[in-house]
Amino acid sequence: MSEFIYFAICFAALALCLIYRLIKGPSGADRVVSADAMDTLVDMALILFALYTGRSIFLDIALVTAILGFIGSVLISRYLEGKL
Repeated sequence: MSEFIYFAICFAALALCLIYRLIKGPSGADRVVSADAMDTLVDMALILFALYTGRSIFLDIALVTAILGFIGSVLISRYLEGKL
């Protein structure tokens, strides 16, 4: 139980750093990278929550958000390069 609290505190600290970079990022590429890292962080939090509760539905949700986050990152990066 206490391990999950430590992970939650670490995830919250990392999320604050990523939100700062998402808002204050000097370029669009920095914002895309922080949004992609935020997506990965949310996926990891969902996986840990699935382990904590013992329900596998959260694993399915984490898989779907990971796939959508990857597709979104590819589309945004192609747009920033001017190829879309």
